[in-house]
Amino acid sequence: MNVITTTIVAFLVVVIIFAVIFIVKSFATPKKLGSVQKFMKEGKFQAAEKAAKAILSKNPRDYLTHYWLGRVYLAQKKDDLAFMEFKTVNENAIFNGDIPEVPFRHTMALLYQKFNDNTNALKEHLLLIKREPDNAENYYNAGICAEKENQVNNAVVMFQKAIALNKRHSKAHSALGHLLLRSEQYEDALSEIKLSIRLDPDEFSNYYYLGKALKERGEYSDAIKAFEKSERSNEFRQRALIETGACYMEVDQTANAQEYFQRAVQCSKDDSSQETLYARYFLANCYEKTHSIEKAVEQWNKIYLYNKKFRDVASKLEEYRDIQSNDSLKEYLTSSQPAFTELCIKTVQKAYNFMPQKSEAKPYGCRLLCTEENKDTWKNVRKQFFLIEFHRDSDAVDESKVRQFVEEIKTQGYYKGMIFSSSGFSTLATQFAESRPVILINREKLEIVLSKAGI
Repeated sequence: MNVITTTIVAFLVVVIIFAVIFIVKSFATPKKLGSVQKFMKEGKFQAAEKAAKAILSKNPRDYLTHYWLGRVYLAQKKDDLAFMEFKTVNENAIFNGDIPEVPFRHTMALLYQKFNDNTNALKEHLLLIKREPDNAENYYNAGICAEKENQVNNAVVMFQKAIALNKRHSKAHSALGHLLLRSEQYEDALSEIKLSIRLDPDEFSNYYYLGKALKERGEYSDAIKAFEKSERSNEFRQRALIETGACYMEVDQTANAQEYFQRAVQCSKDDSSQETLYARYFLANCYEKTHSIEKAVEQWNKIYLYNKKFRDVASKLEEYRDIQSNDSLKEYLTSSQPAFTELCIKTVQKAYNFMPQKSEAKPYGCRLLCTEENKDTWKNVRKQFFLIEFHRDSDAVDESKVRQFVEEIKTQGYYKGMIFSSSGFSTLATQFAESRPVILINREKLEIVLSKAGI
């Protein structure tokens, strides 16, 4: 009996010792955690961090302390470390009141978004919607994350629910307008964006999207006004300048377009960004249209430096590669309009013995109406007229232009026609011309003709 009694007593002593240790720890941890909270309140963040780490070194599964250490990191703007602590809490803690769940989930969602984990951010916002179903902000934030995850229909629903709860939620109206714009629902997009502007006229990004919608409807003048207002936004300034330039291109005001593309390049903060590359690309298009080919090549080279596969830049550089070594082609492509007309007249005179009867400058180049030079002037020979076009724009001459040209030859009773093009001809244009009274002169043949004419 004594042995049994001794054993029972020893067992009870062990149980009591463990119970005391547990109780002491239970009281000690809050006390130590209280010091973390005290240091936080006093703004002594390094001391709070040190105290929290001391607790976790003895008990890594103390998720309440992990939570407070995350708050300490947030206060020190160490968001990456805070994110790690909060993820540990989110994956393991039981929200029983010690950790305020709703504020925690708001913070957790923002951290997920900051570190581009929109999938988990969306999950947090959906949990918040369950806990705060009447909070419009939760639906709006869920919509933003859904949009980034390319869940467009889900995003639209979320924005609509946010608006249903708060009709004055300008950001929700704006976000919904952007999505409607992307899906080419321009009327509805305009309605939402205009409403957002009325609610918050100082949100200048909305004017950018207003301009986009107006531009798609062909209302270029109003679109330009909207883009000019959006330039006040640092985030949207470069894009607004590019879009303004694009509007001017649509109405063939190349000089104005060029000015805005130049400004877009000048305000660039990143030469490799897509916006800057597009600004340079469109600027090069303006230079090409005005036959400032060397300036265009300069822009294409700068684009090629950062992105060798950007649109048709590589083919443009190849197309104009021989300009530096071919003076006649360079003069053909880069001379001013009056000088170009004189060049075309000289070409037909020297290379074909034609006598120009009429010359006319055209957007694509030059048009001449010629007759053959008749040295036997005493003979009463009926003159035969030749219609000749010189093209130097960047687009290949297509079938419709050749067809229209041939129709004019027949209507006017001309003998034959010739079309010169530095950019060549489409396959259908070449096939169409085979059995018609027109001769097509491509780039290679043009170089030979210019050389023969002494250009």
